[in-house]
Amino acid sequence: VTESTFALPVYQWEDQQITFEKMNQWWKTNQAEGIASVLIVYALGKAQRVLKNIDTSIGPVYSHGAVENMNSLFRNEGMDLPESTFVTDQIPKEQYRKSLIIAPPSAIGSPWLKRFLPYSLGIASGWMSLRGTRRRRSADRGFVLSDHADWDGLNKAIALTGAENIYTTHGYITVLTRWLNENGLNAMEVPQQFSRDEEDG
Repeated sequence: VTESTFALPVYQWEDQQITFEKMNQWWKTNQAEGIASVLIVYALGKAQRVLKNIDTSIGPVYSHGAVENMNSLFRNEGMDLPESTFVTDQIPKEQYRKSLIIAPPSAIGSPWLKRFLPYSLGIASGWMSLRGTRRRRSADRGFVLSDHADWDGLNKAIALTGAENIYTTHGYITVLTRWLNENGLNAMEVPQQFSRDEEDG
């Protein structure tokens, strides 16, 4: 059984270190211009991945409550994560202008974001590989970073299993099923009960 969230040939991930270097440069540029860097990621998993790989020597990292709660849980379980600070009203606004603020998608368009003005909004998601998605989400920068496999990764994983029957679900199931069948594999669709959520990336 395979998910197929990004099961289109257009979805090809670059090496994640290249993506993190782009994030670092975006943060440095914003810092030099005196504006905060707000990065939108999922609170569970992706936020910790970013925090672990971003260059925290650039400046302080602050996080939304939903993100910091998860960070604390991971630290309590022994994960070595760089320092991050919960955003509060007591933190001087000037502090944010040299900082990276990690927040969940629910923060987009919320009053919570106004405290960081002026800021640049970045979003890290596999969906950012399509320019139209970035425009729709009003992001200044899109970083292609996903916890899902890309097109090549899905095909590689399927081949490595040696499975005789492949069931596709969640995403571009029709495209992937057709591709697998055309390449001599026995693939079948598992209908979804829920519509594909473009924020799931």
